[in-house]
Amino acid sequence: MGMTIAEKIISEHAGKNVKPDYIVVANVDVAMVQDGTGPLSVQELQKMDMEKSFDPKNTILFIDHAAPSPRKELSNAHKILRDFSKKTGAYLSDVGEGVCHQRLVESWVKPGNLVVGADSHTCTSGALGAFATGMGSTDVALAFALGKVWLKVPKTMRFVISGKFKKGVYAKDLILYIIGMITADGATYRAMEFAGETVENMTMEERFTLTNMAVEAGAKTGLIATDEKTREHLRLHGREQDFREIYPDPDAEYEKIFEIDASQIEPQVSFPHTVDNTRNMADAKGVKIQQAYIGTCTNGRISDLRIAADILKGKKVAEDVRLIVVPASRTVYLQALAEGLIDTFVRAGGAVLAPGCGPCVGVHEGILEDGAAVISTQNRNFQGRMGNPKGFIYLASPATVAASALKGEIADPREFL
Repeated sequence: MGMTIAEKIISEHAGKNVKPDYIVVANVDVAMVQDGTGPLSVQELQKMDMEKSFDPKNTILFIDHAAPSPRKELSNAHKILRDFSKKTGAYLSDVGEGVCHQRLVESWVKPGNLVVGADSHTCTSGALGAFATGMGSTDVALAFALGKVWLKVPKTMRFVISGKFKKGVYAKDLILYIIGMITADGATYRAMEFAGETVENMTMEERFTLTNMAVEAGAKTGLIATDEKTREHLRLHGREQDFREIYPDPDAEYEKIFEIDASQIEPQVSFPHTVDNTRNMADAKGVKIQQAYIGTCTNGRISDLRIAADILKGKKVAEDVRLIVVPASRTVYLQALAEGLIDTFVRAGGAVLAPGCGPCVGVHEGILEDGAAVISTQNRNFQGRMGNPKGFIYLASPATVAASALKGEIADPREFL
């Protein structure tokens, strides 16, 4: 019997052929923490007298969740990461460099890698044909020191997507649709493998949106086979030599196979307070909003900003609506500046923040007031996620968020395209 992508990569890193439910110790290629999870990792290593890095080039400390720091307690947490970097040589991605998951796909992750991160959305890198997964701070601490982790080999669910998106429908709408279909725990500890002509025709940035949100269905990781678009992405970031072919065997065994017609999907909105509480636009539009947020590791890439800027150009956001825009990395920010996108956002009435996680995690720069509603391109809308349990978070594509910012209520982007 052939192997899925997940089984192939884990087999290679465990030094033996594996099957679902095997528990293995596997070698790690890239390990990372961020400023919310990393201080605990470092402190655990200090307790064990194991404050070291197995490979300084590929152990990364990201300061992105509260960057720049909004209070002294977080500043002190940042210092723990900076000191660890100086002591061990581990790479420090400091304030302004960007969101960890965007930075990983720009500069570190290679097809075929095994990647672990102390952040649930580490699965984003799976679009590069890597087995990338989030783990607890202590597990990743040991990966930092030893270059190894233990894990259970997941079963794989395959999603075969065919057809062409309608106008105003994007990768974000597809993954929200899938999560609504299978529910927020429908892929618990599974690998979600995305395939089919629709995925093959997607840009890499669209593919990252799919794999980023695999964890919102409970998945261990999301994966996409490599192709020439993967190679081109690596080339654009000066890493074409990292390309290799990664794909499932034709006779790979899947727990379930879903076939989805992309042409039948409408713009989607996830309603509070769960990601799988999805609705078609016809049943979503009209909800009043006080804030609109474009950015995050899900939809803060340059193509996302272009989509939003096309809708906002020459217009003003609605009265009483705060528009917040956060490019996902310094590279994205500079490109958006060069293309005039930042100018468009500012003239429309938006506030453009430094690259990072910003309002998504509810630490600073966009916390909601009691009773306020935000429509956001982020990946998670749990109660209190953006800093106030009395707020309401709606998830949608950059096009839907931009359209809603103009109307002051959830709006169909097709009205502006």
